[in-house]
This record gives sequence, C-alpha cells and structure tokens, in this order.
Amino acid sequence: QVQLVESGGGLVQAGGSLRLSCAASGRTFSRYYLGWFRQAPGKEREFVAAQWSGGNTYYSDSVKGRFTISRDNAKNTVYLQMNSLKPEDTAVYYCAADGRLSEMLRSRENYRGKGTLVTVSS
Repeated sequence: QVQLVESGGGLVQAGGSLRLSCAASGRTFSRYYLGWFRQAPGKEREFVAAQWSGGNTYYSDSVKGRFTISRDNAKNTVYLQMNSLKPEDTAVYYCAADGRLSEMLRSRENYRGKGTLVTVSS
C-alpha cells in the first residue's frame, strides 16, 4: 500500500522558515516526480514545487526564490524548505507523487498525502 506522510507544518511568523518532509512508502519512486501543492481555505489548489528523481526541479512563480525542494531517493523522502514565509503562504500543504509532472499539475497525480497545515502570522 502506497503512503505519503507529511510532517513539519506549524505556526510561524512572517519572515520565518519551516521545513516540510514527506516520507513515501509502498513502492519504488525512482522514476517519479515527488512534489508539493497547497490549498488555502476557500481557494483553488496551487502547485508549489516538484522534483524528478534525476534532480530537475520545478517551482511556481509565487514561491520561486523562497522555497527549495529536495529529495533523498534512498529514503524515498522529499523536503520543502520554506524561507521568507508570508501570510499568503498559509495553507494545507500536500505531498504528491506521479510519473508525469503534467498529471500532478492537473491534480491527477497517482498518489497524495493527507496534508500538513502551515500557518503564517503577520
């Protein structure tokens, strides 16, 4: 059974940092994108970042330069380092996995976690 389990969310002041982790299990993710999307209350889901197992990274314009995605393929874990956080970054952050980035961008990824809440206070 495939599972993606996020951790690391919490409350932080604007300008602060948080590091999210997502542990993936149940299959090999060697040819998968692992990534993050978020959803704020009353808003549409938003792609945040993704990384191919070979290393290529992709970011939304809203987080580029502030967030960094990385992954440890040996541990099947993906991380999201979030710096210079803003109140508008407040959302539930979900981990996602799919063999195609296009599927993740269309909210049709094969696997997703249950999410971790990030709250940024002003």
